[in-house]
Amino acid sequence: MQYDPIKKSLGKVFNNTPWLRILFYRLLDLLLLRSWHIRRELKKWSVSAPVDSRVLDAGSGFGQYVWRISSMGKNWEITGLDIKPEQIEDCNRFFRKVNLDSRVKFRETDLTGFDETEQYNLILSVDVLEHIKDDVLVMHNLCKSLKTGGILLISTPSDQGGSDTHHQGENNSVTGFIDEHVRDGYNIDEIKAKLINSGFSRVEARYTYGTPGNIAWKLTMKIPVLALNKSKLFFVLLPFYYLVVFPFSYLMNYFDVNMYHKKGTGLIVTAYK
Repeated sequence: MQYDPIKKSLGKVFNNTPWLRILFYRLLDLLLLRSWHIRRELKKWSVSAPVDSRVLDAGSGFGQYVWRISSMGKNWEITGLDIKPEQIEDCNRFFRKVNLDSRVKFRETDLTGFDETEQYNLILSVDVLEHIKDDVLVMHNLCKSLKTGGILLISTPSDQGGSDTHHQGENNSVTGFIDEHVRDGYNIDEIKAKLINSGFSRVEARYTYGTPGNIAWKLTMKIPVLALNKSKLFFVLLPFYYLVVFPFSYLMNYFDVNMYHKKGTGLIVTAYK
């Protein structure tokens, strides 16, 4: 499944002007269920966060969460890290245009070699660890980079179908919606144990993307991306499609965030140093 090219194409459409970029961020906040869960956790953390907090987005991508965090604390310093140089350049350019570059910086970094001791109050890792083979090394690096009392907030697929991969055929070949993951997802006890072994004192984890969340994900992500892979003409129909499905998917996102799930295809993990 060609998922990354679709994301890049959408990014190019919305990157022409700052106001379009901000609109893109707000649309992602509304549509992406993981954004709902992350915003909820960020809001909880911000209540007692130091006024001079230093925040790291480890795998910042389009800069969506950096933008969100920058509006929550006017004195917070925020650093975004990504492995893609074009992504770093794009984000730095945007944040300069909106006059936030004095406290928001993006750097190209491989997290397996990241080494900053006790610098951050909060580290965010959204859909990153499932892409990294040596995930324990990265967990150790991020723990080392946190100040005492800091937290690492993780969103990642679970091992209950979170990467939507399917093993089939005699050679056990893998197909699915997202092909760039190095693991299908995390077992909830497995990721807790890995984080404790990496130096964290306490770890909390809960399932996301339960039944309502999976319905919303299929409506807002899977069906449109499948359609766009078949024909780029669907870009023209996309606004009308979302006008129809958005009210129902919004309701499903709300239920997913506010319900307890015995199982789910996603995980929200909070690790305390």
